Amino acid sequence: MSRVAVVTGAARGIGAATVRALTEDGWTVVAADRAADDPRLPYALGSHAELHALVASLDAERVSAAVVDAGDPGAMERLMADTERTHGGIDAVIAAAGVVAGGVPLWEMPAQALEAVIETNLGGVIAAARAGIPALLRRPQPRAGRFVAVASSAASRGLPMLAAYCATKAGVTGLVRALALELRGTGITANAVSPGSTHTSILEESARLYELDSAERFAAQQPIERLLAPEEIAALIVWLAGAGGAGVTGADYLIDGGLSL
Repeated sequence: MSRVAVVTGAARGIGAATVRALTEDGWTVVAADRAADDPRLPYALGSHAELHALVASLDAERVSAAVVDAGDPGAMERLMADTERTHGGIDAVIAAAGVVAGGVPLWEMPAQALEAVIETNLGGVIAAARAGIPALLRRPQPRAGRFVAVASSAASRGLPMLAAYCATKAGVTGLVRALALELRGTGITANAVSPGSTHTSILEESARLYELDSAERFAAQQPIERLLAPEEIAALIVWLAGAGGAGVTGADYLIDGGLSL
């Protein structure tokens, strides 16, 4: 029987790459995304068209789309309940939804933009955990549930003019450590992955906030001297979600091209 995963932030970037990789690995996947812009943010988010194009490009028997705001706890509860009813249970929850805002010192950041970053980057992971982990626990023992959150190398590095983003990502890694202890003995693991500069819309917006002419300028910070691809992050997530990651919990996996060195 195919294992079932829910992925948030699925319309593009790391979320979309994770949906593809899980599907190719034999998982059944519910690809969830807000699929609309957030008026509190000045750049375009993943769209309805991108989400449905992703699903259309994959095996219809293995992947379906769900339009859900990851930062809405009630919507996340409904998503998990719908997934359980449709597929009989959930084996992995991948919290990949994220946004960026800043470009000014924290005290000058517009309140609505600050709210959007906290609500999506940290609140969205908390909502995924609160709605998704009970579903993982409803699988009978022996179970092998997985909760994986996408954090960032910004969780452990200070980035000027992106203080809120750094704070939310540090919150994600702290949350995962605590969840791992709370899940002791359940057969469910909780882990984070922390990408470095990765070719995504978030990095493109970060370049704009830093008044850089291209996101490619960030490649020079990494010893591998290139940007990471979303597919590289997705490969690590799929490993953590599968049998290979069974012995890992409470970890924050840096996949940053050496950025943290």
